[in-house]
Amino acid sequence: MTTVAVIMAMLVAVMLSGVLVRLLPLAIPLPFIQIGLGFLIAAVFQRGVLIEPDIFFLLFLPPLLFLDGWRVSKVAVLRDASSIAQLALGLVFLTVAAVGYLIHWMIPAVPLPVAFAIAAIVSPTDPVALEAISHRVRIPGRMRTILEGEALFNDASGLVAFRIAAAAALTGAFSWAEAIGSFLWLAIAGIVVGMVITWLLMGTRARLTRRFGAEPGSDVLLSLITPFFVYYVAEQIGASGILAAVAAGITMSYAEMSGRLAAATRVERHAVWNLLQFTLNGMMFVLLGEQLPTLIDNLSSAASESGAQHLYWLPVYGLAVCAGLIACRLLWVTVSLKIAALRARRLGRTTIAPHPRLILAMALAGVRGAVTLAGVMTLPFALLDGSPFPARDLAICLAALVILFSLLLASLGLPPLMKGLEVPSSERDRREQATLHRTRLQAALKGVREAAAQFGQASPADAALYRDVAERVSLELRREACAYGDPEASAPPDARDLYIERQLRLQAVAAARQAIYQLARRHQISDSLAREQVMLLDMEEARIRASH
Repeated sequence: MTTVAVIMAMLVAVMLSGVLVRLLPLAIPLPFIQIGLGFLIAAVFQRGVLIEPDIFFLLFLPPLLFLDGWRVSKVAVLRDASSIAQLALGLVFLTVAAVGYLIHWMIPAVPLPVAFAIAAIVSPTDPVALEAISHRVRIPGRMRTILEGEALFNDASGLVAFRIAAAAALTGAFSWAEAIGSFLWLAIAGIVVGMVITWLLMGTRARLTRRFGAEPGSDVLLSLITPFFVYYVAEQIGASGILAAVAAGITMSYAEMSGRLAAATRVERHAVWNLLQFTLNGMMFVLLGEQLPTLIDNLSSAASESGAQHLYWLPVYGLAVCAGLIACRLLWVTVSLKIAALRARRLGRTTIAPHPRLILAMALAGVRGAVTLAGVMTLPFALLDGSPFPARDLAICLAALVILFSLLLASLGLPPLMKGLEVPSSERDRREQATLHRTRLQAALKGVREAAAQFGQASPADAALYRDVAERVSLELRREACAYGDPEASAPPDARDLYIERQLRLQAVAAARQAIYQLARRHQISDSLAREQVMLLDMEEARIRASH
């Protein structure tokens, strides 16, 4: 079976997984169906696509992390920056220490540096796995924001800790100064590269568009190329390509708020990125399933490296590591909430204690994905003296088991934990919604009045008709905003009437869109809410233009 045929089989598997998840009588999570189909591809055809870490990181991570950075609510992330930083940094380092010692104590044959390397590579959560799980479970908005922010930024700390631990196992030396300097360079340089390159690309596109006009296909293609480019440049200078891709997505989101992009381009780009996200997410789990036959073949080697006499000890070790990860998250989240509540009381603010089920859900929601498996496969095969790297097969086996167990526990545990748990929207969310609808309606009504006056002056013979149609459009806008009831019935409009109504409606959509962008630029509403509403306006504009 050729490589092209294997890739086509993977695409078909992703397509079928979306159908099977609805046809099967049991509520099997989509990632497990995709993993199973990947296993079938590798087992039946005796060939699969083995993960090449460098290629995997380059092809899959940049677009997915870029998209997550693009679509995540920056206002919400800034509001919960302290919680996200604690999870993305403090929790990772706690996990490396605690789970590393747990592995070394449980399996003495694993040297302590190697145990720290295993703990480091399983410490970061996976945004792709989180996205897959969240489709089946209603996760409250703030909890989802914190989990997404953690998954976006903890890859850097986890991978840095993994590289340092692997280097210590390889050379037998460790330096705190070198470790801290390496982390700061990877993080700061990666973020700067992503922001600067994306800003330059967007500025160049804007200047070319003003001078020569816009081509939707080129704009969509530029958004697809950007994450790969910033990732490659960051990796070439030794910075974090992961953080560069995330920073590029965040920068793209702010550049988008200029409102200069055509509505047709935004609709087309949205559709392309949704398709790409579904395809890459699915292929990552199919690819994970294709590794299972190879991992099964190496179980005997992994068992011998652990000193176990029977293979069944391996899943026991994997489950113990997964339990250690959940315990670290549970402890960290509980202590963080206690400290936050104490600080709030000292400042005289009232706090509402989160439900215990929410705290346990936060612990279970730290799912791991294919990034963990790809990272652990970068462990060297041999030490500097030529001897085999200790417990390499065992490390890969444990990482794969942790991925499967974390997905399974989250899929089985989160639905009952979140069932019937009402999480009221915050006062800020309600204010944002009220501000959005009020400002949108006012801007649309103003746009209709100004357009009717402008077009009426240009065509005096139709001035009265413009005023009549403007009044009808205004009444319909108010009705849609639930401010007034249905307008009075009127005679069917003629062709000229329809043309004028179309012009006014387009003007109302444009004015409402600019008002929403202005609110987002001032941080009066979140950019995720603005993007959602602008997408609705874009579709409305496309509908109006198509009806002409």
